[in-house]
Amino acid sequence: MNDLFLDVGYASICKHNETLCGDQIEEVKTEDSHIYVLADGLGSGVKASILATLTAKIVSTMISQGMSLVDCIETIAHTLPTCKVRQVAYSTFTLIRVNHLEEVEIVQYDNPSVILIRDQEHYEFYKTEMMIANKRIFHSKLKLQVGDCFLAMSDGCVHAGVGTKLNFGWERENIIKYIKHYNRKHVNAKVLVNLMMNKCKGLYDHQPGDDASCLMIKVIKREPLNLLIGPPKNKFDNQQMLSLFFSKRGKKIVCGGTTSQIVSKYLGKPIKTSLDYNDPNMPPTAEIEGVDLVTEGVITMNQVLIYAKDFLGENKLHDQWSFQKDGASMIARWLFEKGTDINFYVGKAINPAHQNPDLPIHFSIKMQLIEEISTCLKKMGKNIKVSYF
Repeated sequence: MNDLFLDVGYASICKHNETLCGDQIEEVKTEDSHIYVLADGLGSGVKASILATLTAKIVSTMISQGMSLVDCIETIAHTLPTCKVRQVAYSTFTLIRVNHLEEVEIVQYDNPSVILIRDQEHYEFYKTEMMIANKRIFHSKLKLQVGDCFLAMSDGCVHAGVGTKLNFGWERENIIKYIKHYNRKHVNAKVLVNLMMNKCKGLYDHQPGDDASCLMIKVIKREPLNLLIGPPKNKFDNQQMLSLFFSKRGKKIVCGGTTSQIVSKYLGKPIKTSLDYNDPNMPPTAEIEGVDLVTEGVITMNQVLIYAKDFLGENKLHDQWSFQKDGASMIARWLFEKGTDINFYVGKAINPAHQNPDLPIHFSIKMQLIEEISTCLKKMGKNIKVSYF
Protein backbone atom coordinates (compact mmCIF):
# COMPACT_ATOMS: atom_id res chain seq x y z
CA MET A 1 0.00 0.00 0.00
CA ASN A 2 1.43 3.38 -0.96
CA ASP A 3 0.86 6.67 0.80
CA LEU A 4 -1.93 7.92 -1.48
CA PHE A 5 -5.67 8.13 -0.83
CA LEU A 6 -8.62 9.01 -3.06
CA ASP A 7 -10.99 11.67 -1.74
CA VAL A 8 -14.13 11.23 -3.86
CA GLY A 9 -17.30 13.26 -4.12
CA TYR A 10 -20.18 13.32 -6.58
CA ALA A 11 -23.56 14.98 -6.86
CA SER A 12 -26.41 15.49 -9.32
CA ILE A 13 -29.34 17.82 -9.88
CA CYS A 14 -32.46 16.92 -11.85
CA LYS A 15 -33.97 18.84 -14.72
CA HIS A 16 -36.74 21.16 -13.56
CA ASN A 17 -40.03 19.31 -12.89
CA GLU A 18 -38.35 15.89 -13.14
CA THR A 19 -38.13 13.54 -10.16
CA LEU A 20 -35.58 11.13 -11.66
CA CYS A 21 -32.12 12.19 -12.76
CA GLY A 22 -31.04 11.24 -16.27
CA ASP A 23 -27.41 11.02 -15.12
CA GLN A 24 -25.99 8.13 -13.13
CA ILE A 25 -22.72 7.70 -11.22
CA GLU A 26 -21.43 4.25 -10.25
CA GLU A 27 -18.52 3.44 -7.95
CA VAL A 28 -16.91 -0.01 -7.74
CA LYS A 29 -13.85 -1.02 -5.73
CA THR A 30 -11.81 -4.13 -6.38
CA GLU A 31 -8.70 -5.48 -4.70
CA ASP A 32 -6.37 -3.37 -6.83
CA SER A 33 -8.52 -0.69 -8.47
CA HIS A 34 -11.13 2.00 -7.94
CA ILE A 35 -13.65 2.37 -10.78
CA TYR A 36 -15.95 5.35 -11.34
CA VAL A 37 -18.45 5.80 -14.17
CA LEU A 38 -20.53 8.89 -14.95
CA ALA A 39 -23.23 8.19 -17.55
CA ASP A 40 -25.61 10.71 -19.14
CA GLY A 41 -28.79 9.28 -20.66
CA LEU A 42 -30.36 10.92 -23.71
CA GLY A 43 -33.04 13.43 -22.74
CA SER A 44 -34.37 13.50 -19.21
CA GLY A 45 -36.78 11.76 -16.89
CA VAL A 46 -37.48 8.04 -16.57
CA LYS A 47 -36.13 6.99 -19.97
CA ALA A 48 -32.86 8.88 -19.53
CA SER A 49 -32.48 7.53 -16.00
CA ILE A 50 -32.90 3.93 -17.17
CA LEU A 51 -30.44 4.38 -20.04
CA ALA A 52 -27.83 6.05 -17.85
CA THR A 53 -28.22 3.43 -15.12
CA LEU A 54 -27.82 0.58 -17.62
CA THR A 55 -24.74 2.18 -19.13
CA ALA A 56 -23.07 2.92 -15.79
CA LYS A 57 -23.82 -0.58 -14.47
CA ILE A 58 -22.62 -2.35 -17.61
CA VAL A 59 -19.38 -0.35 -17.85
CA SER A 60 -18.48 -0.53 -14.15
CA THR A 61 -19.35 -4.22 -13.83
CA MET A 62 -17.54 -5.37 -16.97
CA ILE A 63 -14.40 -3.34 -16.23
CA SER A 64 -14.32 -4.52 -12.61
CA GLN A 65 -14.58 -8.13 -13.82
CA GLY A 66 -11.51 -7.70 -16.00
CA MET A 67 -13.24 -7.40 -19.37
CA SER A 68 -11.41 -5.46 -22.07
CA LEU A 69 -12.35 -1.92 -23.02
CA VAL A 70 -13.23 -3.10 -26.54
CA ASP A 71 -15.65 -5.75 -25.21
CA CYS A 72 -17.18 -3.21 -22.87
CA ILE A 73 -17.77 -0.58 -25.58
CA GLU A 74 -19.13 -3.17 -28.02
CA THR A 75 -21.58 -4.40 -25.40
CA ILE A 76 -22.78 -0.84 -24.81
CA ALA A 77 -23.05 -0.24 -28.57
CA HIS A 78 -25.15 -3.37 -29.09
CA THR A 79 -27.26 -2.83 -25.98
CA LEU A 80 -27.93 0.88 -26.42
CA PRO A 81 -27.85 1.84 -30.13
CA THR A 82 -27.86 5.42 -31.37
CA CYS A 83 -31.09 7.37 -31.60
CA LYS A 84 -32.49 7.14 -35.15
CA VAL A 85 -33.95 10.64 -34.97
CA ARG A 86 -31.04 12.60 -33.49
CA GLN A 87 -28.24 10.27 -34.61
CA VAL A 88 -26.61 10.50 -31.18
CA ALA A 89 -25.89 7.89 -28.53
CA TYR A 90 -28.63 6.96 -26.12
CA SER A 91 -26.11 7.39 -23.31
CA THR A 92 -22.67 8.93 -23.06
CA PHE A 93 -20.18 8.05 -20.34
CA THR A 94 -16.89 8.83 -18.65
CA LEU A 95 -14.88 6.04 -17.03
CA ILE A 96 -12.11 6.74 -14.52
CA ARG A 97 -10.16 3.75 -13.23
CA VAL A 98 -7.39 4.14 -10.66
CA ASN A 99 -5.01 1.16 -10.57
CA HIS A 100 -2.99 0.33 -7.44
CA LEU A 101 -3.31 3.99 -6.38
CA GLU A 102 -0.49 4.68 -8.83
CA GLU A 103 -1.99 5.15 -12.29
CA VAL A 104 -5.25 6.55 -13.61
CA GLU A 105 -6.96 5.42 -16.81
CA ILE A 106 -9.61 7.69 -18.32
CA VAL A 107 -12.05 6.63 -21.05
CA GLN A 108 -14.38 9.28 -22.46
CA TYR A 109 -17.33 8.98 -24.81
CA ASP A 110 -19.22 12.16 -25.76
CA ASN A 111 -19.21 13.69 -22.27
CA PRO A 112 -17.41 16.99 -21.59
CA SER A 113 -13.69 16.30 -21.33
CA VAL A 114 -12.33 15.48 -17.88
CA ILE A 115 -10.58 18.40 -16.17
CA LEU A 116 -7.34 17.82 -14.28
CA ILE A 117 -5.97 20.41 -11.86
CA ARG A 118 -2.33 19.62 -11.03
CA ASP A 119 -0.11 21.86 -8.92
CA GLN A 120 -3.04 24.31 -8.80
CA GLU A 121 -2.94 24.74 -12.57
CA HIS A 122 -5.01 23.24 -15.36
CA TYR A 123 -3.12 20.27 -16.83
CA GLU A 124 -4.02 19.15 -20.36
CA PHE A 125 -3.27 15.43 -20.44
CA TYR A 126 -2.73 13.43 -23.62
CA LYS A 127 -5.68 11.62 -25.20
CA THR A 128 -5.58 8.80 -27.75
CA GLU A 129 -8.52 8.68 -30.14
CA MET A 130 -9.96 5.22 -30.81
CA MET A 131 -12.85 3.94 -32.94
CA ILE A 132 -14.69 1.08 -31.25
CA ALA A 133 -18.02 -0.16 -32.61
CA ASN A 134 -18.26 3.01 -34.73
CA LYS A 135 -17.97 5.16 -31.64
CA ARG A 136 -15.20 7.71 -31.11
CA ILE A 137 -13.55 7.02 -27.78
CA PHE A 138 -10.80 9.03 -26.09
CA HIS A 139 -8.39 7.04 -23.93
CA SER A 140 -5.73 8.35 -21.52
CA LYS A 141 -3.28 6.93 -18.99
CA LEU A 142 -1.14 8.90 -16.56
CA LYS A 143 0.64 8.56 -13.24
CA LEU A 144 -1.06 9.95 -10.16
CA GLN A 145 0.48 12.79 -8.18
CA VAL A 146 -0.38 14.10 -4.73
CA GLY A 147 -2.69 17.07 -5.16
CA ASP A 148 -4.22 15.92 -8.46
CA CYS A 149 -7.87 16.89 -8.78
CA PHE A 150 -9.95 15.19 -11.51
CA LEU A 151 -13.39 16.48 -12.47
CA ALA A 152 -15.79 14.56 -14.71
CA MET A 153 -19.17 16.07 -15.57
CA SER A 154 -22.24 15.78 -17.74
CA ASP A 155 -23.12 18.42 -20.33
CA GLY A 156 -25.75 19.87 -17.99
CA CYS A 157 -22.87 21.59 -16.19
CA VAL A 158 -21.34 23.30 -19.22
CA HIS A 159 -24.80 24.29 -20.51
CA ALA A 160 -25.82 25.92 -17.22
CA GLY A 161 -26.99 29.47 -17.79
CA VAL A 162 -27.60 29.20 -21.55
CA GLY A 163 -30.34 31.65 -22.52
CA THR A 164 -30.62 33.08 -19.01
CA LYS A 165 -27.45 34.42 -17.41
CA LEU A 166 -24.78 33.34 -19.89
CA ASN A 167 -24.93 33.38 -23.69
CA PHE A 168 -22.84 30.25 -24.11
CA GLY A 169 -23.40 28.58 -20.78
CA TRP A 170 -20.89 27.88 -18.02
CA GLU A 171 -18.07 27.15 -20.40
CA ARG A 172 -15.19 24.79 -19.66
CA GLU A 173 -12.70 27.64 -19.14
CA ASN A 174 -14.95 29.19 -16.49
CA ILE A 175 -15.46 25.86 -14.72
CA ILE A 176 -11.67 25.42 -14.60
CA LYS A 177 -11.30 28.87 -13.01
CA TYR A 178 -14.03 28.05 -10.50
CA ILE A 179 -12.42 24.77 -9.42
CA LYS A 180 -8.97 26.33 -9.20
CA HIS A 181 -10.38 29.06 -6.95
CA TYR A 182 -12.02 26.69 -4.45
CA ASN A 183 -9.65 23.71 -4.63
CA ARG A 184 -7.67 23.83 -1.39
CA LYS A 185 -5.85 21.11 0.54
CA HIS A 186 -8.46 20.66 3.27
CA VAL A 187 -11.55 21.39 1.17
CA ASN A 188 -12.72 17.89 0.37
CA ALA A 189 -14.27 16.61 -2.83
CA LYS A 190 -17.84 16.40 -1.51
CA VAL A 191 -17.80 20.06 -0.47
CA LEU A 192 -16.40 21.09 -3.86
CA VAL A 193 -19.00 19.19 -5.88
CA ASN A 194 -21.78 20.62 -3.72
CA LEU A 195 -20.43 24.11 -4.39
CA MET A 196 -20.37 23.32 -8.09
CA MET A 197 -23.94 22.00 -8.13
CA ASN A 198 -25.17 25.06 -6.23
CA LYS A 199 -23.44 27.24 -8.82
CA CYS A 200 -25.19 25.30 -11.60
CA LYS A 201 -28.56 25.78 -9.91
CA GLY A 202 -27.92 29.50 -9.65
CA LEU A 203 -26.97 29.78 -13.32
CA TYR A 204 -30.19 27.94 -14.20
CA ASP A 205 -32.17 30.35 -11.97
CA HIS A 206 -32.99 27.28 -9.84
CA GLN A 207 -34.96 25.78 -12.73
CA PRO A 208 -32.37 23.50 -14.40
CA GLY A 209 -32.91 23.02 -18.11
CA ASP A 210 -31.05 19.70 -18.00
CA ASP A 211 -29.79 17.11 -15.55
CA ALA A 212 -26.32 18.05 -14.29
CA SER A 213 -23.79 15.85 -12.51
CA CYS A 214 -20.16 16.00 -11.53
CA LEU A 215 -17.68 13.54 -10.10
CA MET A 216 -14.49 14.72 -8.39
CA ILE A 217 -11.47 12.66 -7.36
CA LYS A 218 -8.75 14.33 -5.29
CA VAL A 219 -5.46 12.52 -4.72
CA ILE A 220 -4.23 13.21 -1.20
CA LYS A 221 -1.71 11.78 1.26
CA ARG A 222 -2.94 9.30 3.82
CA GLU A 223 -3.64 10.88 7.20
CA PRO A 224 -4.04 8.37 10.05
CA LEU A 225 -6.18 9.47 12.97
CA ASN A 226 -6.71 7.70 16.30
CA LEU A 227 -9.68 8.21 18.63
CA LEU A 228 -9.91 6.74 22.13
CA ILE A 229 -13.22 6.67 24.00
CA GLY A 230 -14.01 4.96 27.29
CA PRO A 231 -11.86 2.94 29.72
CA PRO A 232 -11.42 -0.81 29.11
CA LYS A 233 -13.80 -3.30 30.71
CA ASN A 234 -10.92 -4.68 32.76
CA LYS A 235 -8.84 -1.92 34.34
CA PHE A 236 -5.77 -4.15 34.08
CA ASP A 237 -5.99 -3.62 30.29
CA ASN A 238 -5.33 0.12 30.62
CA GLN A 239 -1.63 -0.28 29.86
CA GLN A 240 -2.22 -2.45 26.78
CA MET A 241 -4.90 -0.15 25.34
CA LEU A 242 -2.94 3.05 25.89
CA SER A 243 0.41 1.71 24.72
CA LEU A 244 -1.25 0.56 21.48
CA PHE A 245 -3.10 3.87 21.08
CA PHE A 246 0.01 6.01 21.54
CA SER A 247 2.21 3.77 19.38
CA LYS A 248 0.14 4.57 16.28
CA ARG A 249 1.12 7.28 13.83
CA GLY A 250 -1.24 10.22 13.40
CA LYS A 251 -3.40 12.62 15.40
CA LYS A 252 -4.68 11.54 18.82
CA ILE A 253 -8.19 12.33 20.12
CA VAL A 254 -9.31 11.32 23.62
CA CYS A 255 -13.03 11.41 24.49
CA GLY A 256 -14.58 11.07 27.94
CA GLY A 257 -13.84 12.30 31.46
CA THR A 258 -12.70 8.99 32.95
CA THR A 259 -10.72 8.20 29.81
CA SER A 260 -8.95 11.55 30.04
CA GLN A 261 -7.98 10.86 33.67
CA ILE A 262 -6.51 7.48 32.71
CA VAL A 263 -4.55 9.06 29.85
CA SER A 264 -3.34 11.87 32.13
CA LYS A 265 -2.03 9.33 34.64
CA TYR A 266 -0.44 7.23 31.88
CA LEU A 267 1.40 10.22 30.38
CA GLY A 268 2.13 11.87 33.71
CA LYS A 269 0.66 15.13 32.41
CA PRO A 270 -2.15 17.21 33.99
CA ILE A 271 -5.55 17.87 32.42
CA LYS A 272 -6.13 21.55 31.66
CA THR A 273 -9.81 22.32 31.06
CA SER A 274 -10.55 25.02 28.52
CA LEU A 275 -12.55 27.96 29.84
CA ASP A 276 -13.39 29.14 26.33
CA TYR A 277 -17.04 28.11 25.86
CA ASN A 278 -17.67 28.55 22.15
CA ASP A 279 -21.04 26.78 22.36
CA PRO A 280 -22.85 26.66 25.73
CA ASN A 281 -24.78 23.61 24.53
CA MET A 282 -21.60 21.57 24.08
CA PRO A 283 -19.24 20.34 26.84
CA PRO A 284 -15.90 22.14 27.04
CA THR A 285 -12.69 20.69 25.66
CA ALA A 286 -9.45 20.16 27.57
CA GLU A 287 -5.74 19.78 26.98
CA ILE A 288 -3.24 17.05 27.85
CA GLU A 289 0.32 17.35 26.65
CA GLY A 290 0.89 14.60 24.08
CA VAL A 291 -2.77 14.51 22.96
CA ASP A 292 -4.07 16.61 20.06
CA LEU A 293 -7.66 16.97 21.31
CA VAL A 294 -9.45 16.09 24.56
CA THR A 295 -13.25 16.19 24.72
CA GLU A 296 -16.23 14.90 26.66
CA GLY A 297 -17.56 11.52 25.52
CA VAL A 298 -21.16 10.58 24.72
CA ILE A 299 -22.72 14.03 24.23
CA THR A 300 -19.88 15.17 21.99
CA MET A 301 -19.83 11.99 19.90
CA ASN A 302 -23.61 12.05 19.51
CA GLN A 303 -23.28 15.51 17.95
CA VAL A 304 -20.51 14.18 15.68
CA LEU A 305 -22.95 11.48 14.51
CA ILE A 306 -25.57 14.14 13.73
CA TYR A 307 -22.99 16.01 11.66
CA ALA A 308 -21.90 12.82 9.88
CA LYS A 309 -25.44 11.87 8.84
CA ASP A 310 -26.10 15.40 7.61
CA PHE A 311 -22.79 15.48 5.71
CA LEU A 312 -23.83 12.36 3.79
CA GLY A 313 -27.23 13.91 3.10
CA GLU A 314 -28.04 17.53 2.39
CA ASN A 315 -24.93 18.86 4.19
CA LYS A 316 -26.90 21.75 5.69
CA LEU A 317 -24.79 21.83 8.87
CA HIS A 318 -21.44 22.19 7.11
CA ASP A 319 -21.08 25.89 7.96
CA GLN A 320 -21.75 25.05 11.60
CA TRP A 321 -19.04 22.44 12.19
CA SER A 322 -16.49 23.66 9.66
CA PHE A 323 -15.66 26.82 11.66
CA GLN A 324 -16.73 26.37 15.28
CA LYS A 325 -14.19 25.39 17.95
CA ASP A 326 -16.27 23.13 20.20
CA GLY A 327 -15.20 19.50 20.58
CA ALA A 328 -17.80 17.99 18.24
CA SER A 329 -17.00 20.45 15.45
CA MET A 330 -13.26 19.87 15.73
CA ILE A 331 -13.71 16.09 15.71
CA ALA A 332 -16.01 16.39 12.68
CA ARG A 333 -13.40 18.41 10.77
CA TRP A 334 -10.67 15.90 11.53
CA LEU A 335 -12.81 12.86 10.72
CA PHE A 336 -14.57 14.17 7.62
CA GLU A 337 -11.95 16.42 6.03
CA LYS A 338 -8.49 15.40 7.23
CA GLY A 339 -8.41 11.77 8.37
CA THR A 340 -8.22 8.96 5.81
CA ASP A 341 -7.33 5.92 7.97
CA ILE A 342 -9.24 6.16 11.24
CA ASN A 343 -8.65 3.87 14.22
CA PHE A 344 -11.19 3.76 17.05
CA TYR A 345 -10.16 2.39 20.46
CA VAL A 346 -13.33 1.72 22.43
CA GLY A 347 -13.33 0.79 26.10
CA LYS A 348 -16.26 -1.40 27.13
CA ALA A 349 -16.38 -0.40 30.80
CA ILE A 350 -19.86 0.51 32.05
CA ASN A 351 -20.19 4.11 33.20
CA PRO A 352 -22.21 4.10 36.49
CA ALA A 353 -23.70 7.47 35.53
CA HIS A 354 -25.38 5.79 32.57
CA GLN A 355 -27.28 3.37 34.82
CA ASN A 356 -29.65 6.08 36.06
CA PRO A 357 -33.09 5.03 34.72
CA ASP A 358 -33.99 8.71 34.35
CA LEU A 359 -31.34 9.11 31.64
CA PRO A 360 -32.31 8.33 28.02
CA ILE A 361 -29.07 6.39 27.46
CA HIS A 362 -27.74 2.99 28.44
CA PHE A 363 -24.33 1.40 28.75
CA SER A 364 -24.14 0.35 25.10
CA ILE A 365 -24.70 3.88 23.78
CA LYS A 366 -20.95 4.35 23.41
CA MET A 367 -20.55 1.28 21.20
CA GLN A 368 -23.67 2.16 19.23
CA LEU A 369 -22.39 5.67 18.54
CA ILE A 370 -19.01 4.41 17.34
CA GLU A 371 -20.65 1.78 15.11
CA GLU A 372 -22.94 4.37 13.49
CA ILE A 373 -20.14 6.91 13.06
CA SER A 374 -17.93 4.19 11.57
CA THR A 375 -20.67 3.29 9.09
CA CYS A 376 -20.97 6.94 8.04
CA LEU A 377 -17.21 7.30 7.66
CA LYS A 378 -17.03 4.19 5.49
CA LYS A 379 -19.67 5.75 3.23
CA MET A 380 -17.33 8.76 2.98
CA GLY A 381 -14.65 6.40 1.68
CA LYS A 382 -12.55 6.29 4.85
CA ASN A 383 -10.60 3.24 6.00
CA ILE A 384 -11.95 2.31 9.44
CA LYS A 385 -10.70 -0.04 12.16
CA VAL A 386 -12.46 -0.44 15.52
CA SER A 387 -10.74 -2.16 18.46
CA TYR A 388 -12.64 -3.00 21.67
CA PHE A 389 -11.08 -3.43 25.10
